[in-house]
Amino acid sequence: MSIAAKIKIEERDRVLTNAVLRAAEKLQVNGKELSAILGVSGPTISRMKKEELFLEDGSKPFELGVLFVRFFRSLDAITGGDTKTANYWLRNENTALGGIPLDEIKSITGLTNGLAYLDSRRAPL
Repeated sequence: MSIAAKIKIEERDRVLTNAVLRAAEKLQVNGKELSAILGVSGPTISRMKKEELFLEDGSKPFELGVLFVRFFRSLDAITGGDTKTANYWLRNENTALGGIPLDEIKSITGLTNGLAYLDSRRAPL
C-alpha cells in the first residue's frame, strides 16, 4: 500500500471517530453507552476522545460507528436539530421499536432497526 493510500485511510478513520464522538455528545450519550453501541471497551472510548486511537476502516466498531452517525443524522433531520427533542425521543419508550431507543441501539439489530425506522420517518413515500 502506498503512503498516500495509507494516509487517506488513516484520515477516514480520524474523521469517522470524530463524527461518532460529536454525535454522541449532541445526543448526550455517555462513554459507557457509546462503548456498548460500538462494541468496544470504556478505555477505548477514552482513548478515542484523547485522539490516541481511531476506529479502523473495515473493523466492526468502524461499521457500527458509520451506522451510529447515520442514526444521529436521521434523528437530527427529523427533529430539526433540536437536541432536547432528540434526547427526549432517544430516552423514552417507542412502541414501534419495542423499547427505549437508547437501549435498543446497543445491539446491532436494534441499531439497524432504529436507523431503518428513522429513515422511513425522514423520507416517507
